[in-house]
Amino acid sequence: MAISAKDVKELRELSGAGIMDCKKALQEVDGDIDEALEYLQKKGAAAAEKKASRTAAEGLVQTWLDDEQKSAVMVEVNCETDFVARNEQFHAVVDKIVDTVGLSKASSIDELNDVQVVGLDKAVGDYLTEQISVIGENIKVRRFIRYDVDEGLVGAYVHAGGQIGVLVQVDAPEGADRDALDELARDVAMHVAAMNPSYLRDSDIPEEDEEAQREILRAQALDMGKPESVVDKIVTGRLGKWRAESVLLSQPFVKDPDNTVGDIVDAVDGASLASFARYEVGEGIETDEKSLSEEVAEQLRGS
Repeated sequence: MAISAKDVKELRELSGAGIMDCKKALQEVDGDIDEALEYLQKKGAAAAEKKASRTAAEGLVQTWLDDEQKSAVMVEVNCETDFVARNEQFHAVVDKIVDTVGLSKASSIDELNDVQVVGLDKAVGDYLTEQISVIGENIKVRRFIRYDVDEGLVGAYVHAGGQIGVLVQVDAPEGADRDALDELARDVAMHVAAMNPSYLRDSDIPEEDEEAQREILRAQALDMGKPESVVDKIVTGRLGKWRAESVLLSQPFVKDPDNTVGDIVDAVDGASLASFARYEVGEGIETDEKSLSEEVAEQLRGS
């Protein structure tokens, strides 16, 4: 049967699918728009399920803070390619997800999947399935972290076009200088983004981490031919340097290397650092390196 341009346009507006897909769907169901919409949704869900098994190691890190900076979240949303990560449509998806995480009470990805997306009448899980079909790549919320504070505030910083994000919680008594706390939190967040500390303070270093580092340093000293009589002394000195480089409060402050981050914090009356979190897109995800020709071939095959 002949399919009218008006029906194709209406189905596109309802489904977000392309013109040819809408036309084919209408032809399959003899022009019934409701059935065509269901047809496209089923087709999209099947395609999304297939794409959901593919590795997604690109994407964005984004933060959300309430007006008082008392509540904050940081979220990593992944896709498959840098091209999509820079796409406005993907950015809009990330905005929706981050707002939803921020305004919800979800504490895990499983909980989040059942939360209704801000401004939409659908759950996050269904929304992502829909967007996988529309954008054509696997999209997933990989992780998020939430800070809620009573006294003090949370600072946030996002660097490199959304590739690195940081949250910093600064505690302070009621009546502390809010502008000074805000500046401190943002400065420390920028420092964390640049210097990537592993721990907040010395006491946060797990014993097993320090012991592993001690063994590495000892092996290095022995490999250099150092005599046993001085190895322990060398290891002790280098272990102290490792702590200073790994612990946030001990690191030279990136904007003023003559002072440590601890010195900068102490300079703000009543302030103390309670916690920090740093996300970098794709860190820890194992990926298969493929040539450009292989990626193009996969796309042409619709895999």
